[in-house]
Amino acid sequence: MRWSKTFIPTLKENPKEASTPSHVLMLKSGLIRPLASGIYSYLPLGWRVLKNITSIIREEMDRIGGQEFFLPMLSSKEIWEETRRWQDFGDELFRLKDRKQRELCLAPTHEEIITHIARSEIRSYRDLPQIWYQIQTKFRDEPRPRSAVLRARQFIMKDSYSLDADEEGLNASYEAHREAYERILQRCGLKYFCVEASSGVMGGGKSEEFMVPCEYGEDRMVRCTNCGYKANLEIARSTAAEYDFEDTRVKEIHTPAVRTVEEVSEFLQVPKARLMKSLLYMNERGPAFVLIRGDHEASEAKVQSVLGCEARSASAEEVLELLNANIGFIGPYKVERVPVYADLALRGKKGFVTGANRDDYHVIGLNPERDLRVTQWTDLRRVDGGDTCVNCGAALELFSAIEVGHIFQLGTKYSRSMRATYLDKEGKEQAIVMGSYGIGLERIMGACIELYHDSDGMSWPIAIAPFKVVVVPLNMSDKKSRELGERIYVEFDARGMDVLLDDRDGSPGFKFKDADLIGIPFRITIGEKSLKEDKVEIYERRTREVTKVSPKDVVESVEKLVCTRG
Repeated sequence: MRWSKTFIPTLKENPKEASTPSHVLMLKSGLIRPLASGIYSYLPLGWRVLKNITSIIREEMDRIGGQEFFLPMLSSKEIWEETRRWQDFGDELFRLKDRKQRELCLAPTHEEIITHIARSEIRSYRDLPQIWYQIQTKFRDEPRPRSAVLRARQFIMKDSYSLDADEEGLNASYEAHREAYERILQRCGLKYFCVEASSGVMGGGKSEEFMVPCEYGEDRMVRCTNCGYKANLEIARSTAAEYDFEDTRVKEIHTPAVRTVEEVSEFLQVPKARLMKSLLYMNERGPAFVLIRGDHEASEAKVQSVLGCEARSASAEEVLELLNANIGFIGPYKVERVPVYADLALRGKKGFVTGANRDDYHVIGLNPERDLRVTQWTDLRRVDGGDTCVNCGAALELFSAIEVGHIFQLGTKYSRSMRATYLDKEGKEQAIVMGSYGIGLERIMGACIELYHDSDGMSWPIAIAPFKVVVVPLNMSDKKSRELGERIYVEFDARGMDVLLDDRDGSPGFKFKDADLIGIPFRITIGEKSLKEDKVEIYERRTREVTKVSPKDVVESVEKLVCTRG
């Protein structure tokens, strides 16, 4: 393609509304343009990148036996009610009504539709296994869209679904997807970790995420420095620093207008670890206490795994109505008929301080095992930077990261609720065993920009770059330079390599700046000075190395570089 005929609206200044490098560079290089909060248009350069990512994903999905579908974006309320996710998805689900007042949603994921097809078409064990996938636009009403396409309300995802007769088949399909995702990310040039993760609203059993560590990632991951244990921060396990305090009788004390952990710690002159946070949650069964140490934070993913995905923090009004005290003064001591879920870091310890369910009062000397009826002891806290590995005792590292993929073992969660069954070899009806697997195309693109950029712009991995080569005649009014540029451009194009000819009038600096900004891996510079030596320059964007070669050898030289660098 010729630059003069290609729509690449680059910007000179950094957009003020952008907060991350990928957001800045997507706008500045003309990949995207915003329409509304969390909604973007892809311009030609950005769409070329996405098409390259799509091709890689499609090849790897076909390689593991995937069959491509194209499912509707609109989904009926009825099948979402069968799985209870019409309620569980909450406000993130885009809901609408048609002219006959039938309720629909814009699908954020397609488990219900896939299960609906499976229950209609799968009859026998002979129909299994199956891997069905699509590359489709999804919708989620994100409360705070940010980082451009990394957290958007409309996004493109490859989602696939495995259908198996048993757990053994599911394990095989799951492993095939994990290996496919590893190949996809490697081919896209990403450095990643596969980490333990929460299943969240998806439900089911085992779940893993593919995380790309980077400074501006909105997720957090944990890695052991010794044994290789890796997990999303929300579900990561660790060993906390040990504390124990004097065992005394429970006593109520006056703590006027002292509500927060910091305020109580300072008022009583005790460490935060001696305080016990009493968090009141509500779920479909009613209220429940979640107890964690004062120097710890609760993990919402762990809380929801215990209480259910619909669990939420009680409102100030609900707290006051139930406990006759305001937030900051509540606790489980002498509270009847409210289940208590206590973090393991509290077990075997004594001498804690918590709310007395009376404004301006706390109790001290609380021993959870002696003074409370604990419904369940379980891991409820979020890992902290000072913790050690639960497996080997070594130090843990915490990273910011971008989640680019997520794989789930759903088991029979959806097939049982929607009655998707098959007849086994003995003629008995069995629930189909399912897996679900998602990978975000725009997240791959954004993660690549976050990893591979500098002060001048992007530096695309070769496999997904919008163009592999840009040919830059420095002086378009010079006939020899212009004709050689045309000849090299045609030869690259004839060999099937994505090539851009910068045929614009402009200074060398103007052309070089734009080429660096949009991140094309190789630039062929045709200048009058080099031509006197019968040479052209090959400039590598990532390394900034310059090699001079004969014009007749330039195409072959770049092809070799593509093979070695790609």
